[in-house]
Amino acid sequence: MTTNLKINYIELPAADFESIETFYETVFGWQFTSYGPQYHAFNDGAMEGGFYKSDQHSSTDNGAALVVLYADDLEAARDKVLAAGGKLCKEIFSFPGGRRFQFTDPNGNELAVWAHT
Repeated sequence: MTTNLKINYIELPAADFESIETFYETVFGWQFTSYGPQYHAFNDGAMEGGFYKSDQHSSTDNGAALVVLYADDLEAARDKVLAAGGKLCKEIFSFPGGRRFQFTDPNGNELAVWAHT
């Protein structure tokens, strides 16, 4: 598979790297590398990205793109998000091709998780 002209990296804001890292490590198993006080990179096993130091947050209400993750078990993913301190902004709903929910992480960044059924 070629990676030319494919999405390769995602960056999101974070005011508190410790809470962001704990959340994403606990819920999704991401691994982090610190590049100093202004930037922490992550690897989710398939894609890389990072969090830059900022008091801002990424939200569809502000016109931001929505990062969507996939889960084999949507309810289990939702439960892990909630147990780790995430907040639901849209409960599980159906759409053509599957179901999903949307949540905010400890920084207020909005993401979604979807499943086929």
